[in-house]
Amino acid sequence: MESKLSVTFLGTGTSQGIPVIGSTHPVCLSENPKDKRLRVSVLLSWDDFNYVIDCGPDFRQQMLTNKVNRLDGILFTHEHADHTAGIDDIRPYFFRQGDIPIYAHERVASSLKRRFDYIFANENRYPGAPSVALNIIKNNQAFTIGNTAVTPIDVDHNRLQVFGFRLKDFTYLTDVKRMHAEEIEKVKGTKVLVVNALRQEPHHSHFNLQEALALVETVQPDVTYFTHISHLLGFHDEVEKELPENVHLAYDNLEITV
Repeated sequence: MESKLSVTFLGTGTSQGIPVIGSTHPVCLSENPKDKRLRVSVLLSWDDFNYVIDCGPDFRQQMLTNKVNRLDGILFTHEHADHTAGIDDIRPYFFRQGDIPIYAHERVASSLKRRFDYIFANENRYPGAPSVALNIIKNNQAFTIGNTAVTPIDVDHNRLQVFGFRLKDFTYLTDVKRMHAEEIEKVKGTKVLVVNALRQEPHHSHFNLQEALALVETVQPDVTYFTHISHLLGFHDEVEKELPENVHLAYDNLEITV
């Protein structure tokens, strides 16, 4: 019997999170828990495996909230701080498990090596530093995590290359502004699609709501969840009411099964 994939939305916010520090925007002042969003990440669990896509500055809090006691690896979409700044907090997993596998584009790996050189040091390592097992992702080359194949999806975040990931009938895309036709073809047939929808107004490096809905119309998944949401998209409950029946706003700690 094929195992089911559990997806937990660890964070669904944009780079500043919601509420934004010091903001008096009505969404930032909302008391609805669904309007409070940590930096974007998901936990993928099946059989005895736990993988996360991205580990931003809220990683420690997210792991504690969701009681994630084992981590089998991290898939990085790209190198921006809201997707990578929590990597030092893999230390408890490293102390129990040894080197933590990470998966990233070569450019992203180079960025991590510069910014977190102590994690990648081969000599004179600080005794408390974590260590990783680096796996380089290349476009059009599937790779395996646990016992499951992953297809990388190459997208554009303004002028920056970003990877999305497809596992069986689930596809996760974030920080997308443009997708070429051959990459959209890799997504078709997906039952569950997760994709960024930043705000109502156009943005230079992210899908706005209209662009995200256009991708949904092209791909035709069974169900879609929007993520990487800013306070400028609006109140969760109000936006949710205006979406098509099979399209939803994700929210922090939402768990779905694929």
